[in-house]
Amino acid sequence: MGKIYYVMGKSSSGKDTIYKRLLERHPQLRTIVPYTTRPIREGEKDGVEYFFVDADRLKEMQEAEQVIEVRSYDTKCGVWTYFTADDGQIDLSRNDYLMIGTLVSYRALREYFGEDKIISIYIEVEDGMRLLRALERERRQAEPKYAELCRRFLADSEDFSEDNLKRAGITRRFENADLDCCMEEIEKYIGV
Repeated sequence: MGKIYYVMGKSSSGKDTIYKRLLERHPQLRTIVPYTTRPIREGEKDGVEYFFVDADRLKEMQEAEQVIEVRSYDTKCGVWTYFTADDGQIDLSRNDYLMIGTLVSYRALREYFGEDKIISIYIEVEDGMRLLRALERERRQAEPKYAELCRRFLADSEDFSEDNLKRAGITRRFENADLDCCMEEIEKYIGV
């Protein structure tokens, strides 16, 4: 039976880089693309990082009972909704998958598929380093949104609190101070 290897961590922890590297090194891992109503960012492609949809499409999918989990955030740029759908992408009888997301999403997927099917890959980075990385990334945007950067940074402290990590059953953590070492630990852990 297949597994879903679920990469998560606070913003600017390097989870996107680790996710992309794991896919490059291990093409046998299939992807599960989540959905969002937020605007597409510079450099993103529809159907790669997310399926970018509007609120009407989300409602249609909810009415069709395709939505596994849904989360909305009141951002500095308006309400953004993220969700995972049972839309035909996932066949655990045939494949292993790699997914990236939040702790809330991870918990919902564990409940939906069973905790033995979802393997957490929780990435950690010291807060000062995360803030520097986030600022550098935001500066590269055509229209930097610093207020949203700050909101996300502060929200992560609550979202990934020790109590929430414990409730989600997160016991294994991967420190991303050195990307190569972190990747090696993760690959050993998941056996690829």
